[in-house]
Amino acid sequence: MTYSYDLVIRGGTVATAAETVFCDIGIRDGVIVALGSDLGNAKEVLDASGRLVLPGGVDAHCHVDQVSSTGLITADDFYSGGVSAACGGTTTIVPFAAQHRGNSLVQVVRDYEAKAAPKAFVDYAFHLIVSDPTPTVLSEELPQLIHEGHPSLKVYLTYDALRLTDKQVLDVLLVARREGAITLFHAEHHESIAWHIERLLAEGKTGPKWHPYARPEAAEREATGRACFLAEVTGAPILIVHVSAGAPLDEIRRARARGVHVLAETCPQYLVFTKEDLDKPGFEGAKWMFSPPARDHAAQEALWEGLADGTFDIFSSDHAPYRYDDPQGKKAHGEHAPFTKVPNGVPSLELRMPLLFSEGVKKGRLSLERFVALTATNPARIYGLLPRKGTIAVGADADLALWDPERTHTVTRELLHDRMDYTPFEGTQLTGWPVTTLSRGEVIWHEGEVRGAPGRGRLIHRPAHRIS
Repeated sequence: MTYSYDLVIRGGTVATAAETVFCDIGIRDGVIVALGSDLGNAKEVLDASGRLVLPGGVDAHCHVDQVSSTGLITADDFYSGGVSAACGGTTTIVPFAAQHRGNSLVQVVRDYEAKAAPKAFVDYAFHLIVSDPTPTVLSEELPQLIHEGHPSLKVYLTYDALRLTDKQVLDVLLVARREGAITLFHAEHHESIAWHIERLLAEGKTGPKWHPYARPEAAEREATGRACFLAEVTGAPILIVHVSAGAPLDEIRRARARGVHVLAETCPQYLVFTKEDLDKPGFEGAKWMFSPPARDHAAQEALWEGLADGTFDIFSSDHAPYRYDDPQGKKAHGEHAPFTKVPNGVPSLELRMPLLFSEGVKKGRLSLERFVALTATNPARIYGLLPRKGTIAVGADADLALWDPERTHTVTRELLHDRMDYTPFEGTQLTGWPVTTLSRGEVIWHEGEVRGAPGRGRLIHRPAHRIS
């Protein structure tokens, strides 16, 4: 018998960033080839009755198998991180190939490619981290890598081992603009943070609870404004990652009004945690340490407004999995270490989409189409993955997630699939959950069962986009 399709997903409500419709999806050779009704015969039919069928998510900010500037390595590799992503409805991840000073940027990328290839569970691309923009990096290596298919890079305005001077940033932005790449910014004012840290430690204020006081919202606001200014000087497109509050968001709005090409991202932790979460007995608050830090409820409301009104372009996890009770994790320097010695970051790869769906769509803060845009379509478009990823359309990869919009879970460590020994979201009640995930037409997560082998994920090379 001749089949028209390898798989038909039948009876679901299909949502994209543009519309929500009731239709079936025909898949052949891992690609969507038909949308409609009465699609004909298929080798396999997947019943999606009562389900939402959404594009597989694109998580464009996560730290996987990454060595930090202090030598610590994140808990998840490309297999466990990919499984965690798939179980949360995400089918493409964009982690970082992190250069440390003295390293060849090209060799860094080759090393990450070698680590990822045998383990990757979902498809992936790389952002570059540029911490040492030597003449060779600027004139040879960065242009080469952009045109090999890595047209996105990140720079830091803080951290001693990573930060660039404004002049170095200008040099990097000029190359990125000329060669067709977008530059991501970690935007915090370094000198003021160092000043706050010195004063806090001198006063004996060393525990995790003091971390937010060392990195105030004003430090993020200034650096965000400065990043926008540097982009304005060079004409380069930029994206501010992990925006935590209203003041830096207002800097982005003002820059856009001047014509600066600046995009914005926020993350799950900023919507649900406040600085009070770090004020726990002993060392416990380290579980909620990330940078920029959690703010307050007013900041959360400002972020929800930005998500709804279009100021935010993407919603990413910033998954940075450092185990709590581990010499490679939060206790790397012991449980009496000052907050300056605690690795920053929290795990959120699997919960990124369920949390935004539950808190956003189910509570009426976001439309379903806006949810799809923030979690899949916009990151795919911004980072050169569209139309292959991030949408449901003929010709796109069959990367799909079937959601039960009424399924409720209380988050526990045991529910999740990363390699962490804790989750800061423990006890959070969420409504709406991906019950089936497909990657290129292959079911890799279905009703609690992980399917698929390490190494099935593919590296995606993306086109450069020249900015005139």
